[in-house]
Amino acid sequence: MSQPYTITTAISYPNGRPHIGHAYEVIATDAFARFQRMMGRDVFFQTGTDEHGLKMAQTARGRGLAPAELAEEMSSYFKDMNDSLNISHDRFIRTSEPDHHGASQAIWQAMQDNGDLYLGRYEGWYSVRDEAFYDEKEIVDGEGGIKLSPQGTPVEWTVEESWFFRLSAYQDRLLALYADQPGFIQPESRRNEIMRFVEGGLSDLSVSRTSFDWGVKVPGSDGHVMYVWVDALTNYLTGCGYPDDLERMARYWAEGGDITHIIGKDIVRFHTVYWPAFLMSAKLPLPRQVFGHGFLLNRGEKMSKSLGNVADPMELADRFGVDQLRYFLLSEVTFGNDGSYSADAIVARSNSDLANSFGNLAQRTLSFIAKNLAGALPEAAAQDVDTALSHTVADAAEAFRTAMDGLAPSVAIESWLRAVFACNAYIDAQAPWTLRKTDPARMEAVLATLYEAIGNLAIMIQPVIPSSAEALLEQMGIGLAKRTYDVIGQDWYSDLRASGFTLDAPKPLFPRLDLDT
Repeated sequence: MSQPYTITTAISYPNGRPHIGHAYEVIATDAFARFQRMMGRDVFFQTGTDEHGLKMAQTARGRGLAPAELAEEMSSYFKDMNDSLNISHDRFIRTSEPDHHGASQAIWQAMQDNGDLYLGRYEGWYSVRDEAFYDEKEIVDGEGGIKLSPQGTPVEWTVEESWFFRLSAYQDRLLALYADQPGFIQPESRRNEIMRFVEGGLSDLSVSRTSFDWGVKVPGSDGHVMYVWVDALTNYLTGCGYPDDLERMARYWAEGGDITHIIGKDIVRFHTVYWPAFLMSAKLPLPRQVFGHGFLLNRGEKMSKSLGNVADPMELADRFGVDQLRYFLLSEVTFGNDGSYSADAIVARSNSDLANSFGNLAQRTLSFIAKNLAGALPEAAAQDVDTALSHTVADAAEAFRTAMDGLAPSVAIESWLRAVFACNAYIDAQAPWTLRKTDPARMEAVLATLYEAIGNLAIMIQPVIPSSAEALLEQMGIGLAKRTYDVIGQDWYSDLRASGFTLDAPKPLFPRLDLDT
């Protein structure tokens, strides 16, 4: 039996509504989770909201709400986004949930028992927007004398009693981790950045606050709540059963387990420096991989409320279609790099790849069978050119699997699209509409080859456009048991034909879009 697979997004900070960047991360992670399920693996996929911290407390106060009320309202928007985008998560976690408080207090106690927590006094720079502490060497001067973090966010000098984590004691162990497991931080550019940061020396980390009370209470320390990143990072353990469900932990958070975090590049440090150090201290297994993806830019510009270019993903999905948006984001952007989006780019790619290439291939092939063979599946009799097309599709499926396993969805889609183009070239060259009059037996062989190829292409692309692929597979009579990658290359077509399945006139999958849609 294959090893279980745990994959998570970063949990979203819900002091504002979801934007396209949140959608991008959860769509990509959903595609990876769906892919691994199709490979027959036991998958646990978690996403959710990170609801504590000073920023949430301040936002709630500004709206005249209790922080819990704000968290309840804002978290619902992220849940709605996931539902709208067909996200197949196994758990949507909220850090305000009681079991998460218990898990956070358990890892705190484990770090304290290991001697890595001590009470002191924090004096230094803190960014409310980032919920992050920064060393003096990282601070830059902004306009008007404002001090800024490396992210360009304002920082303020903070003085308060605080618990500290002995992060400095983990410098050598972290560098050894990066050296021994070069795939731990991906892509490579992120790994290099983190190694330079850690090599520059680590300071002990302030891990509690007393200036507000919206957070997880520090066990045995009145007036202290946990620094939001201790609490937030522990969500991954909560979903895997920590600390009490040992059987679940052994399945989804085991030593040497296949555990992947998909996060934005701006929070790689927290996940690859603080998080493994916390886990080492608590004597818990480490994730296998942390992948820091890039940002989405609106026509090449970074999104900001001041520019008014922050896109609502649900508005885009309603306008252009959920699968069309998913396909665009996963095909357009090289995962790991920054990418750009616009309404006209979504329309152009959807029309080119989905409507014109794949959708038209399926529609004209299946319509021809429904009309000219009364929906009866054609009899196969392969010639070399037919076998060559079948091999092309099988090769594309192998390349697709390799790319998705390597978290490279745009590369996977390129492989799939090459096979779509090959099928379109084949149908144009074989011209079954001409063979209908001159060689009906050959016409059937061509149509059988195409039917099998289209079915395999639909199976292949399910993680990217699940609703559309499933609708096509349903029309084609390909049942749930035949929708996994190990079916591609097998002769499922003969069994389907022998079953007496009859094809109805197909429904178009991808209507052509325009900017007025």
